[in-house]
Amino acid sequence: MVYKIQQVETTSYSDQKPGTSGLRKQVKYLTSKINYVENFIQSIYNAIDDKSVIVCGGDGRFYSDAVIDKVVKISAANGIEKLIIGKNGILSTPAVSSIIREKKASGGIILTASHNPGGPDGDFGIKFNGKNGGPATEIFEESKSIKSYSICKDLEVKIDQIESKTFEIENNKKFTVEIIDSIETYLNLMKEIFDFNKIKTFLSKGDFNILIDSLNGVMGPYTEKVFVDEFGLDKKCLRNYKPLPDFGGLHPDPNLTYAKGLLDEMKTGVYDFGAAFDGDGDRNMILGKDGFFVTPSDSLAVIGANLKLIPYFKKTGVHGFARSMPTAPAIDQVAKKLGLKCFEVPTGWKFFGNLMDEKLISLCGEESFGTGSDHIREKDGLWTVLCWLSILAEKGTNDRASVSEIVNEHWKIYGRNFFTRYDYENCETKGCDLLMEHLNNYVQNKSLENKLFPTNITDLSQCYVVEKVDNFEYLDCGIRIIFKDGSRIILRLSGTGSTNATLRLYIDRYTKNEFLYTEETSKVLETLVKIALDLAKVETFTGMKEPTVIT
Repeated sequence: MVYKIQQVETTSYSDQKPGTSGLRKQVKYLTSKINYVENFIQSIYNAIDDKSVIVCGGDGRFYSDAVIDKVVKISAANGIEKLIIGKNGILSTPAVSSIIREKKASGGIILTASHNPGGPDGDFGIKFNGKNGGPATEIFEESKSIKSYSICKDLEVKIDQIESKTFEIENNKKFTVEIIDSIETYLNLMKEIFDFNKIKTFLSKGDFNILIDSLNGVMGPYTEKVFVDEFGLDKKCLRNYKPLPDFGGLHPDPNLTYAKGLLDEMKTGVYDFGAAFDGDGDRNMILGKDGFFVTPSDSLAVIGANLKLIPYFKKTGVHGFARSMPTAPAIDQVAKKLGLKCFEVPTGWKFFGNLMDEKLISLCGEESFGTGSDHIREKDGLWTVLCWLSILAEKGTNDRASVSEIVNEHWKIYGRNFFTRYDYENCETKGCDLLMEHLNNYVQNKSLENKLFPTNITDLSQCYVVEKVDNFEYLDCGIRIIFKDGSRIILRLSGTGSTNATLRLYIDRYTKNEFLYTEETSKVLETLVKIALDLAKVETFTGMKEPTVIT
């Protein structure tokens, strides 16, 4: 059978600008707009030259099957030679990046809204990764001028069996759809990076218990393959490991608020190590015994300080580090001690890609629970967990080392960066814009520089004197208030929401005072939080007395 290509006239939309990482909208919005998804997929193909091989998959959230069907039909009509799809449409974001690089593909279409809720009342997302496996150039300009899309409406493909089929498309074109194992390529890469035997031996002794929570996202099959099949652990070590279209009602964001079920179990003292992943598997949260929380900034720094314990980096060497601007500069202290460069970039994983391609960095991370290395061009949750288990295995060869002991030892060497983030979700956009305008006045007028904020001088607080106020490098990347002691207050609007606005407030303070290391973060940062809320007039502009999430 020869499948015909149809040209369908359409009308462009003005709101298809991807956020920090891809286009994200509510399912109800997507399904209410004629050709909305078709337009965006066609815009991707209009924006790229190489159309030989495209990878497609996602976190299995609601509406995925319908969108995969559209991707297949539009890919066939646009001259794509081969479309590689994960079985049942399941591929983690790190897995897509690894497959693009392994297969030398033209790019990948990832169907996920990451850590946003799923289901009929939840969110859906589409993002495109380029040839290097990382987030690609925006396709917004193409989406604004699109007038038609191409589609083979009669072409149907089943994605529940591993197989390859080739279809005849008019004009003597051939189109191959290859359904692949969702895990195989990624697992093989992990085995090249880590010593699986050493980790397995460490975990098999039976006196170190772990608990891994996939929050009913894409990582369930990956964790089952790694921890049960490869490491031989009982499936009881896995929580919420079945991918569900609505994530079982869970909010697939691995933080102390939305992964509270894991946190509560860790607080019982039964488990020594805990981890959670977001919907598409690129974010992670690390916990130790009794619910000891490792901030993403500390996690990045600890991994950086111990990177040479991992076989991959013994072979490749360590080129340097990078972090996003809002991330507490704990990794900077590691870089300084090791004589390596540490780059500060705007929020968004795409800003790390060029540094990796130029071999300037080996490790990077964001405070938003994202850590990764140059093995792919995405943040990688399971990779991060395997890093921690590798470090624990190495340090626990003769005597058991705990997560908290490793972190406390790190602080003694490098100092501690206390860090917190306040999220004000689903705020009125107008109010948030006015808040940022209000803060920009500080930048333009330099009215805060050298301003003294007196506090009661105790072991936990000090006087804060403003050294600099700026709008970081790129317009709208975030307002920074930097104090002379190195403490920082940062406010920015997030690009990961699907409706209204999300205001994020970041606060960090560096100290080498060991008496403070065991204090509660909220107590150490109490004064800076008050300064930030008062200066930004957060309640006035957002109408919210409390943040939605504190991490």
